[in-house]
Amino acid sequence: MSEEDGVRSLHLGGDAIQSSIRLDRPDELALDYTRAMMAFLLFQPLPREVLMIGLGGGSMARYIHQRMPETRTTVVEINAKVLAVARSMFHFPADDARLKVEIADGADYLCEHAGSADVLLVDGFDDGKQPAALCTQAFYDAAYAALRSGGVMAVNFMAEERKLDVFLQRIERSFDERVVCLHAADRVNLIAFAFKRQPQELAWAELKKRARLLNKIHDLPLEDFITGLKELNPHTQAKLKLRAAAAAAD
Repeated sequence: MSEEDGVRSLHLGGDAIQSSIRLDRPDELALDYTRAMMAFLLFQPLPREVLMIGLGGGSMARYIHQRMPETRTTVVEINAKVLAVARSMFHFPADDARLKVEIADGADYLCEHAGSADVLLVDGFDDGKQPAALCTQAFYDAAYAALRSGGVMAVNFMAEERKLDVFLQRIERSFDERVVCLHAADRVNLIAFAFKRQPQELAWAELKKRARLLNKIHDLPLEDFITGLKELNPHTQAKLKLRAAAAAAD
């Protein structure tokens, strides 16, 4: 744990920041990468079920629980101590009808829950490194199976991850090459979005329309996310192409 300028942060295994909370504004998402992962809303604005791998301080799960009353969230966290700290130090709420935390291995959990989620958020880290079990071809295959038709997976990577291209290529193989990438605002993290049985192209006009509607509920820079998607991914003036993420991220 650390605190600086009114921001409390969680560290797991070293100095890397796992999660942060602004103590005077605990309902906000304090870290750029957590806001970028929420760009899944552009593709799945009203998910019934969100499944998360990795809790940290619980900022994204807490945000979804507060802002999206029609959504049920399940978080899979391997370390019970992390959950205890999230609840005691990071304002993470208790389980209820719309929020559940499972203490389990995320890779194993996915294999046992096919077709269970509309959105899958993968944010498992140990001192700035993703566990190897969350980066395998088998894991991404299980992630695809865990999503319902039209579902979206968002995976948080460090932008300087040495095997980033390898991991993106694995995601492409599991998701029929329907993958796009987005830099977090600070460029430290890169978020990969993968799509199950969605069209190969999405109209910018539709994404902008969704962003305007979502801005009534969410304090997120959704229009900036659309600009960021144009920066990294194949597209035309009219459409975003959901493919070739590995090449686009080079």
